[in-house]
Amino acid sequence: MRKAIKRGLPENIALMKLTSTPAEFLQISDKVGSLHAGKLANFIICSKALFEEKNVIHQNWIKGNRYIISPYSEKPINASYNLELATGEKYEVKVNTKDDALTLSFKVDTNEIKVKVARNRNLVNFTFNPTKNKLNNVYRLSGSIAEPNWTGTAELPQGKMTTWKMTFIKLIEDSASIAKDSAKLAKADTMEFIGKLIYPFTSFGNENIPVAKQVLIKNATVWTNESNGIMKNADVLINQGKIAQVGNNLSVAGAEIVDGTGKHLTNGIVDEHSHIAISRGVNEGAQASSSEVRIGDVVTSDDVNIYRQLAGGVIASQLLHGSANPIGGQSALIKLRWGFAPEQMKIAGADEFIKFALGENVKQSNWGDRATVRFPQTRMGVEQVYYNYFTKAKEYEQNLKIKPIETRRDIELDALLEIINKKRFITCHSYVQSEINMLMHVADSFGFRVNTFTHILEGYKVADKMKAHGVNASTFSDWWAYKYEVIDAIPYNAAILTKAGVNTSINSDDAEMGRRLNQEAAKTIKYGGMTEEDAWKMVTLNPCKMLHLDQKMGSIKAGKDADLVLWNEHPLSIYAKPIQTYVDGIRFFDVEEHKLIRARQDADRARIIQKMMKEKEGGASTQKVVPKAEELWNCGHEED
Repeated sequence: MRKAIKRGLPENIALMKLTSTPAEFLQISDKVGSLHAGKLANFIICSKALFEEKNVIHQNWIKGNRYIISPYSEKPINASYNLELATGEKYEVKVNTKDDALTLSFKVDTNEIKVKVARNRNLVNFTFNPTKNKLNNVYRLSGSIAEPNWTGTAELPQGKMTTWKMTFIKLIEDSASIAKDSAKLAKADTMEFIGKLIYPFTSFGNENIPVAKQVLIKNATVWTNESNGIMKNADVLINQGKIAQVGNNLSVAGAEIVDGTGKHLTNGIVDEHSHIAISRGVNEGAQASSSEVRIGDVVTSDDVNIYRQLAGGVIASQLLHGSANPIGGQSALIKLRWGFAPEQMKIAGADEFIKFALGENVKQSNWGDRATVRFPQTRMGVEQVYYNYFTKAKEYEQNLKIKPIETRRDIELDALLEIINKKRFITCHSYVQSEINMLMHVADSFGFRVNTFTHILEGYKVADKMKAHGVNASTFSDWWAYKYEVIDAIPYNAAILTKAGVNTSINSDDAEMGRRLNQEAAKTIKYGGMTEEDAWKMVTLNPCKMLHLDQKMGSIKAGKDADLVLWNEHPLSIYAKPIQTYVDGIRFFDVEEHKLIRARQDADRARIIQKMMKEKEGGASTQKVVPKAEELWNCGHEED
C-alpha cells in the first residue's frame, strides 16, 4: 500500500481498501469496517500513522478485547535543558535518544560528562559526578518527565535530600537523521519514471478514461436501418450518450464537429456469438448440464481483442459458454467499453440468455478415447438430457410451491425454470436439421420457445419450421466442412432463412473474424442476392432483435444509444476501415488517436528496455524471455 500511496493513491482511500471496502464486499459493513458508535470495538493502536514506514502496531482490539502485539516504546527525546537544583547548582544538559535508550550529557566547565538514564515510561533515575577527579561526589536523582520539563528529588553527596528541575531550552537536530532524510529525499527526487497509469493497464490503454461528449457528425452517408433508409449528406447529433437528432443541415452551438464528407456513418456492429473478453477457458464440460455456470463472473476487461474489434466497428457482443454440454452456461451481454471495469461493460437491464448445444460436440464424438463415459454419447441421448432436466425443473418448481422450507435451493434448476417461465432465453449451437427439429419439439412440449439457433448451417432445410416456431438464426456466411455435420452447409443459408421470414444475423465465434463482420455480411449479397441494407442489418439491427436490444440499439434514430461507426468508405467494401467508433456516445476508437497511442507505446517499450539494460549492467539478475501465446477461444475449446 505504501508503494501505491507513493504513486498517488490518497491515504484515506488506501485505508478504506483495507477496512470499509472489504467489509462492504462481505456485507458486514453494519458491524465492522469503520469507527462508529454501535459497531464492534475492532481497532488497532499504532506508534505512527498507519502507512508510515517505521510504524509499529502496539495493540489489536477485537470485540473490545485487547491483544498486545508490541509494548509501547518510550518516546524519543532529543533536546537541551537547564538542570537546576534547589541548592542553587546549575548545569547545561543535553538529552539524546538512541535505540530507545536515553543519554544525558552534562557540561561542566569545558568537560562533558555522559550519563545513562534508567527510564520506565515517564519515570527516570540517573547519577552523575560533576567533578571528574573528585571521589565521593555523586549526585543521585530521580523524578518524572512531564513535558516539556522534568522534575524530581535528589540525594546530594552528603546524604541531604533536595529537589531539582530541568527546564526545556530547545530541540536538538540529529545530524545523522537529517543526513539520512536528505539522502532519502534526494533519492525520491531522482526516482526513475515508472510509466503512467492507463485504462486498461495493457496495450492500447488510454491515459484518461474517455467520456461522452456532444458531437455533431456532418455531411455523411448515414445508414439508418430505419424507414428512411440510407440518407445522403446527412447529419447526426450525439448528446449525453444518445442519438439526439438525425437530419440535414443541423447546427448546434458548442458541439464538436466531425466532418463526414465522403464517409459512411452506420450503427456499430453487434456480434451475437463471441468468446472474447472471457478469462481462461469457455467450457465447463464435466457434466451434461452446467446451467449454473455464469460467463458474467469471468468477463475480463483488458482483453486486447476488445480494442481490435472496436477498430473493426464492433460495439457489443454476446459472450457465450462453449458447446461441450447439451445445457451450457449463462451468457453475458457486453458493450465494448474499452478501459471500463468488467461490471461496467455489461449491458444494464438486458434480458438473460443461456447457451445450449447439439451435435458432435455434446455427444463427444471427436473427443478421443478418453470421452466414452459421460452421458450422452448419441444424438438420441442429447434429446433425453433435455427431457430429463426440464422434467426435473418442473418437479423442483412444484416442490418450491408445496414445501418451500424443505426444498433445497438449486441454482442449476433455477436457470432451467427461468427458461420455462420465459425469463431466460436459449442460444443453441446447432447444425443438423433433425436436431433443430428435435429441440423445437422439446420447447413446445414444455411451453417455451427457442430464442436463437446459432451456427444453424442446415437452417435452410427447415426455414419454414423455424419461422413457425418463431426462432431466430445466427449463422456463418460461408463456413463449410470443418467437421462432418457441416458437410451440407451452403453459403446461401443466410439469404434463404431471411427470405423465409426468419430474423437472421451473421456472427463470428472467432476473435479474428469478429474484426471483419462487415465483410462477412457483404457475402450475403454475392450468395443470395441480399440488398445492401438487408445485408448490413445482418450484423447490426438483426442481432439486436434476437438479443432483445432493438428498442435502444441497432438503428440510427433519435433516442437510441449512440453506438456509431464512421467508415472511410462503403461499409460493405473489403477496403472499408472504421475511422471512429462510438459506444454510448463515447469515442473508444479513433484512427488518428490510435497512431498517437502506438507512438506512446513504442516510446514506453524503449524506456523499459533501456531500464532493463541498465539494471543488467549494474549486476541485476536476468532471466530468459518465456513467450506466452495468446489464447483465442471458440465453441469447441476444452483447454484452460
